[in-house]
Amino acid sequence: MRNPKGDIYLFNTLTRKREKFVPIEKGKVRMYCCGPTVYWYAHIGNFRTYIFEDVLRRVLEFNGFEVKHVMNITDVGHLTSDADTGEDKMEVGAQRERKTVWEIADFYAEKFFEDSERLNILRPTIVCRATDHIADMIEFIRKLEEKGYTYIIDDGVYFDTLKLKNYGKLTGMNFERLNETLKAGARVEYNPNKRNLTDFCLWRFSPKDRKRQMEWDSPWGVGFPGWHIECTVMGMKYLGEHFDIHCGGIDHIPIHHTNEIAQAEAATGRPPANYWLHGAFLVFGKSMKMAKSAGEIITVQTIMDEGFDPLAFRYLCLTAHYRSELVFTWESLQSAQNALSTLREHVRSLAENLEGSVSRSPKFEEYYEKFLEAVNDDLNMPKALALTWVLVREEKMLTNREKYDLLMEFDKVFALDLARNVQREEKLPPEAEELIRKREDARKAKDWTAADKIREQLRAMGIIVEDTPQGVRWRIEKR
Repeated sequence: MRNPKGDIYLFNTLTRKREKFVPIEKGKVRMYCCGPTVYWYAHIGNFRTYIFEDVLRRVLEFNGFEVKHVMNITDVGHLTSDADTGEDKMEVGAQRERKTVWEIADFYAEKFFEDSERLNILRPTIVCRATDHIADMIEFIRKLEEKGYTYIIDDGVYFDTLKLKNYGKLTGMNFERLNETLKAGARVEYNPNKRNLTDFCLWRFSPKDRKRQMEWDSPWGVGFPGWHIECTVMGMKYLGEHFDIHCGGIDHIPIHHTNEIAQAEAATGRPPANYWLHGAFLVFGKSMKMAKSAGEIITVQTIMDEGFDPLAFRYLCLTAHYRSELVFTWESLQSAQNALSTLREHVRSLAENLEGSVSRSPKFEEYYEKFLEAVNDDLNMPKALALTWVLVREEKMLTNREKYDLLMEFDKVFALDLARNVQREEKLPPEAEELIRKREDARKAKDWTAADKIREQLRAMGIIVEDTPQGVRWRIEKR
């Protein structure tokens, strides 16, 4: 298959319009995605966002870009309220389970990646943990202090949002309106010693009456970093001061991402990323946002316990545009599973009857271009799925081989394991079999860097490896 390379259009929250994607460096994309706070299991609402980000990465790679994807693990500093109040979620999790914060972080980070693999979400190029970058954060706060953007009150070092021109521009509101919105009750609990309601904590002091499990010395006193400083520092450390794309859920727009931009602009004079993409909520029942704080949650394991393939949930997510709310019901998940099973059965049937040459007809190219156009139009996955079903029902204009090859191409973006039921007659070369064994050994040892490197070696050999709940799947890429 030829290298596609089409024009990609993305909706940029920062400019509030659909824009042609132009990378900073030709052929390469640097992308940062906000990762989980590992104090409990990630729920399916969280994973809707991670699936959207995975689709974005796959679309970029489908277009021939080399993507450097960085994601953080928040294992300190994320308080129970985004308004810089309450307890650290990690400390709360440790108390709940009577374990150390470090044990909680390791356990739930591992569970997060297990669930990610079940959903065929590609592992980021770099995964960075907040607790491994405390010195970097302290140095960054010192830089903000030298530039006059900070002040100290009783519970920590704060960023003075009034000193930054255009604070809050990601929200579409100016400084005054943003503060008025907070006063109206959006965030009613706050430290009265703050100069402005929008000011946020960069370094929080440890309580005087008890010792925290996670705390560090700093020039301002013993404490721990604020949540917002983590992503700014780690994104810029691994992607540079200015990179291409920053992603997250829409709940990150008014506070977390707004404050990330503020810190970066104060330090460098410009936002850290050119394009800001945000996924809408998954809602459950009567338009209630899935939230861990609400009590019971639905996890990937819950879905599996109910007898569903995790990739049925991925299929369900593809049926709605990432910027539109998606209502979750068990009935809608069942419909998604039925559709996915039907698609796989079509692929199996095609694979058993691959008559025809490998030459490409004009109709083949037409379907391919339509698919490329759909996914490149701000990740229009519902349109891409609709095209897939038209292709499946196509009876006259394409050979079985052409239809099969197109579906395999489409699945590079969908990642639905459409060829799961195909009985392979293809044989792997011995060196490829050995590489797959070595990769499994690396994964068991949690040596993700080595495992990812081997996956790329196999890809260079034309062998695509996918990790599924049923084990490792491979296919030989049609060229």
